[in-house]
Amino acid sequence: MMQRNLAGKALNPVGLGCMNVAWAYGNPPSREDAVALFRHALDNGCDHFDTANIYGGGVSEEIVGEALAGRRDEYFLATKTGIIIDGPRRGIDCSPASITASLDGSLKRLGTDHVDLFYMHRFDPKVPIADSVGAMADAIDAGKIRAYGVSEWSAAHIREAHAVRPMAAVQTEYSLWTRNVELGVLETTKELGIALVAFSPVARGALCGELTDIATLAEKDLRRTHPRFHPGNWEKNLDLIGKFSALSAEAGVAPAQLALAWVLSRAENVHVIPGTRSIAHWAENNASGDLPIDPAILARAGDLINQQTVSGHRYPEVMRGTIDTEDFV
Repeated sequence: MMQRNLAGKALNPVGLGCMNVAWAYGNPPSREDAVALFRHALDNGCDHFDTANIYGGGVSEEIVGEALAGRRDEYFLATKTGIIIDGPRRGIDCSPASITASLDGSLKRLGTDHVDLFYMHRFDPKVPIADSVGAMADAIDAGKIRAYGVSEWSAAHIREAHAVRPMAAVQTEYSLWTRNVELGVLETTKELGIALVAFSPVARGALCGELTDIATLAEKDLRRTHPRFHPGNWEKNLDLIGKFSALSAEAGVAPAQLALAWVLSRAENVHVIPGTRSIAHWAENNASGDLPIDPAILARAGDLINQQTVSGHRYPEVMRGTIDTEDFV
């Protein structure tokens, strides 16, 4: 299986995003099913698990810790800090004290003494970058983390942080219909030797070809708040998705596999972390790194779905203020 470097480790470029089992999309599976999914993934070649302290208020980390207990040397583990969702206390906090306390809480929930990669989940303009990176450096020196990264940061701020202490990874949304990293972040990571870890690489499930009626989304499904899934935009995007599904059939692969293969084809430093609640979908996703898809098909996919053809912004207005990654005008 093809491997790519992440924080000094050679890994399968298709990791597993662990948000879906606890939060955001649809109704979470039972804890028993979530544990079974993670164990199956580890048993069958998944070596990169990505979670965060806010996914289900720590529940995702707890499930990862329970599912993979006793097998810590078999997988690469990443988690995140910085987003505060605590009753009325909400916002971004990447102060050294918050980073340190958050890390200790994550390690306890994960049942480990270290994580391989610890991200600042969002950029905190209130805290000097050198101070936030300093806390990460202290955690590295203490052996609590092996490397640090950032999520949804701009190219300029990535460079500033990297100059203080080299970072291992930048995580950001990247898919056929979200191309913001192409405004600067992708080239910056390539130049500096940083891995780019793409979340939502199948467009929050839209490119899987299974969602057709947004009315079927659960009441609290996060996608209900996102403009691309709103009436008026969704119908236009669904037309693109139908054409994309036909293109994947022509290629002889599942729509999600074509979407993942396209992201992985963008650069050698790119990894993807699709999330799922299904063992079958996990297996489908996991095979994407080695599929021999004709470059002409990938090019047609990119021409079909891109920033110019998709309808609606990637985030609701309330969330756009927390995103530091460059945006399209």
